[in-house]
Amino acid sequence: MKKDLLHTPEGVRDIYGAECRFKSRVTELLKEVCERYGYSEIQTPSFEFFDVFNSERGSVPSNEMFKFFDHHGNTLVLRPDMTPAVARIAAKYFHETKLPIKVYYAANTFINHENVYRGQLKENTVVGAELIGENEPDEDFEIICMAIESMKAAGLRNFQVEIGNIRFFKGLLKEVGISDEDEEELVSLINKKNFLGVEELLNELAPDNPAIEALTALPKLFGSVGVLDEAASMTENEDSRYAVDRLYEIYGKLKEYGYEKYVSFDLGSLSSHAYYTGIIFKAYTFGTGEAVLSGGRYDKLIAQFGVNRPSTGFSVVVDRLVEALSRQNISPDDDAESILFVYDDAALDKAEKLALKLRDRGLRIGMIKKSEGIDNIEYADYAREWRFKKVILLSGDKTSLMINEDGTAEPVVTDNL
Repeated sequence: MKKDLLHTPEGVRDIYGAECRFKSRVTELLKEVCERYGYSEIQTPSFEFFDVFNSERGSVPSNEMFKFFDHHGNTLVLRPDMTPAVARIAAKYFHETKLPIKVYYAANTFINHENVYRGQLKENTVVGAELIGENEPDEDFEIICMAIESMKAAGLRNFQVEIGNIRFFKGLLKEVGISDEDEEELVSLINKKNFLGVEELLNELAPDNPAIEALTALPKLFGSVGVLDEAASMTENEDSRYAVDRLYEIYGKLKEYGYEKYVSFDLGSLSSHAYYTGIIFKAYTFGTGEAVLSGGRYDKLIAQFGVNRPSTGFSVVVDRLVEALSRQNISPDDDAESILFVYDDAALDKAEKLALKLRDRGLRIGMIKKSEGIDNIEYADYAREWRFKKVILLSGDKTSLMINEDGTAEPVVTDNL
C-alpha cells in the first residue's frame, strides 16, 4: 500500500478516541441548548447547486469553494456555509408560513482556505440556529442569549460576545458615497484593524466628507457600552443612528437578564459574509485567535430565493471551540457513566451478563479480553484514550479489581455497580 494513502489531504484531519468523544459531547451540549429554546433540527445536503452560494448571496468567495459537476453539467459545491442552505429551505418549504420558523443544525462545512499554514481546517463541524420571523429586537435578543448559553453549556466561563451592527457602517458609507469595489477594500482594512490603511483610503476617496471621521474611527470603536455613546455622537444619518439605538435596546434586555458581563461592542466588526444587514456578533475566548461563534441578522437573503422573510441566527465552529476548551483544560461532563471491563477467559460469562445489566440501565460499557504482557497502567491509558471513566479487571477465580489512573488497583464489589 502506498504510504500516501495513510495520510489525509491538506486541511482535513482524522479524529478518534477521546478527542472524538469530546467533540461529540460538545456537539450534543450545543444541540441541547437549541432544543431547550424550542428549535427543531433540520438537515441539508452536503453539496448543492453553486448558485445557492454564489456572490449574489454573499457567502464565501467562489475561489474558496470546492466545486465539481454532475452528469448534466451543473456546477455543484460542497456547502461552505449553512445560512444560504437554510434560506433555500425556508423559501421552498415554508413560503406560505407567516409564523416564526425556528430551526437548528449540526453539519460539516467545507471551505478551501488558502492559509492552511495558519492551522485553518478546510472541513469544520458547525452547530447553529436560525430564527426566520420579523425584524424585531426581541429576536436578536433571543439569538444572542442562545449564543451565550451555548458557550456556557460547553463549559466556558471566560468569553466575550462582541456585538456590532453592520447598518452603522452602511449608513456612513452612504454618507460618503463609496462604491462597492472600494467598500470591499475598506472592509478588509477595518477587519484587520489597519488604522493607517483605513485613513489613507478614505482621504483618497472623499477627502472633504465629514463622515470620514466616523469611518476612520471604526477600527477603534470597541469596548464596553460606552462605545455606543461615542458612536452616537459621531453621526446624524438615519441608518447609523438606528443601528446604535438598536444596540442600546438589546443591551438593556441583556443587562436585565444578567448577560451583560459576557457582552462587549465592536462597531468595526464586519463580516466576510455580505448577506448580513443588521446586528452582527462574534464570540471569543482564550486558546484560539479566531472567533468560535459568529452570527447576525440577514433580512434580505431569503428574498433572493423568492420569499421576503427577515431572519437572524448564529453558528458555532465546534472544532475551534473544542480546541479552546482543551487549551483551557475544560472537559464537559459526560452524562453516561462509562466502564471498561477487562476480563480473563474464566470471567467472560460474568462480564457479558454484568455488561448487559448495566447497559440496560443506560451505562456505557466496553469489554476487552485480558492479554498477556499488558500491565495495569496500559489498561488505564487505553481507557483514558477511549474515554472510559473506570476500568474494572474481572477474573473468574479472583477478586474483581478497580484499576486507577496510575496503574494501582483496589478491590471492588461488582454487585454494587
